[in-house]
Amino acid sequence: MTTLSHKCNTVIVYIILLAVRAYSLYSEDREETKHPRCPIVGLPLLDLLLFCRRFPLLFFIRHLYLSDGVYQSLQSVVDWFRGVVGVPMETKYNSVLFGGLIGSLYSLLQFLSSPITGALSDDYGRKPLLLLTTVSLMASYILWAFSHSFTIFLLSRVVGGICKGNVSLCTAIVADLPCPKARNKGMAMIGVAFSLGFTLGPLMGAYFALRLNDAEVFYQGPALLAVLFSLADLLFIFFMLPETLQKGASESSGIQHSGDLIFPVALFKFTALTRTQNPPSEQKMLNLKALGLVYFTYLFLFSGLEFTLSFLTHQRFQFSSMQQGKMFFFIGITMAVIQGGYARRIKPGHQIQTVSVAIISLIPAFLLIGIAWNLTLLYSGLFLYSFAAAIVVPCLSTQVSGHGSASQKGTVMGILRSLGALARALGPTVASSVYWLAGAELCFIISSMFFIVPLILLSRLRRQKEE
Repeated sequence: MTTLSHKCNTVIVYIILLAVRAYSLYSEDREETKHPRCPIVGLPLLDLLLFCRRFPLLFFIRHLYLSDGVYQSLQSVVDWFRGVVGVPMETKYNSVLFGGLIGSLYSLLQFLSSPITGALSDDYGRKPLLLLTTVSLMASYILWAFSHSFTIFLLSRVVGGICKGNVSLCTAIVADLPCPKARNKGMAMIGVAFSLGFTLGPLMGAYFALRLNDAEVFYQGPALLAVLFSLADLLFIFFMLPETLQKGASESSGIQHSGDLIFPVALFKFTALTRTQNPPSEQKMLNLKALGLVYFTYLFLFSGLEFTLSFLTHQRFQFSSMQQGKMFFFIGITMAVIQGGYARRIKPGHQIQTVSVAIISLIPAFLLIGIAWNLTLLYSGLFLYSFAAAIVVPCLSTQVSGHGSASQKGTVMGILRSLGALARALGPTVASSVYWLAGAELCFIISSMFFIVPLILLSRLRRQKEE
């Protein structure tokens, strides 16, 4: 279910939000007792291409490069998987599965690159790494704009996946903020930017794709717009973004132990932090490992069910692409309202409890979606789904951002982002297999019950804190 979202993910808006917030905090009162200022809350509307889902990329794949050798090789993998799990021979399902294959590749590349990018930012600063990743992303968009073969298109995805470290770098910028309340608001505003991009992005992507008269290069509209967004991003970072890593805080991040930033076992254990000159305490490391496991488990389950949602609505309700677009518009708007109105006001120290409530709400949410026989039940489940989606990742990110010293924030947030990317690479494959082998109802019912696992991990974490 990969889409144009991964091509247009320049995150210009929340970089601006975080930069202005960081500038105000670092240049005024670092201990800030009042609510941190957010003078440009409306700017997420600038990042309209974030999470541009489904239509442009799937249309792009379906109508071009059918004779390309690399395309045919990947299509044979999709055909094999479809035959194994019993997916019907239908164009829509094929497009979603093919997009999911590319999405998994992109997520796996982020899994490999995010910890390294974060660790390098601990050594060299956030701003230089943001500039480097933004330039690299611009190069990937240029490749995409002029990709007259599927091989070049796929190469642009590989370059983008490897260099897509600006998301974890932006969360590291928030983690640099000294005020816990400001960190919470910063993570929530990142969520708002994602939600609004998720909502409005497809409209922008489709509009610019259809504006070109030449149907053979219709994808150049969204691609060139992504280049312009990247250029604006680059100029803003260069001229206006302050360096949030405190002077003198940099120390050896253990980047020489590259295996600690690549191997899954080391990532789950946050081993790279133990290589630094000032490693966290044993209790802090235990908490960090637990939070990382909660984050991975939640996203593994959630991304899988999110992926199969398109299967269910098309199969059960015969949703067209337009109807699915309206459904995701509802989800995105609901998430943005919750994140902007509620999530950013959660008090420090209440994140774990709030995350527990949100994950609990996912159990009835996916049960309702799984058994829904009418749109009322479906949208009731989607509302609870949107509530949890708006809360869990920002709150867990805020909680994780409090771990590690100033010179370790990039490594911490990079590893967290890596675990999330691994979950998003594996979850859709497992969930779609269960969906087609066991049926929609069993898939959603069984998966909803597995959300008990992160709840148990969170309850143990809360007990440890109380002790």
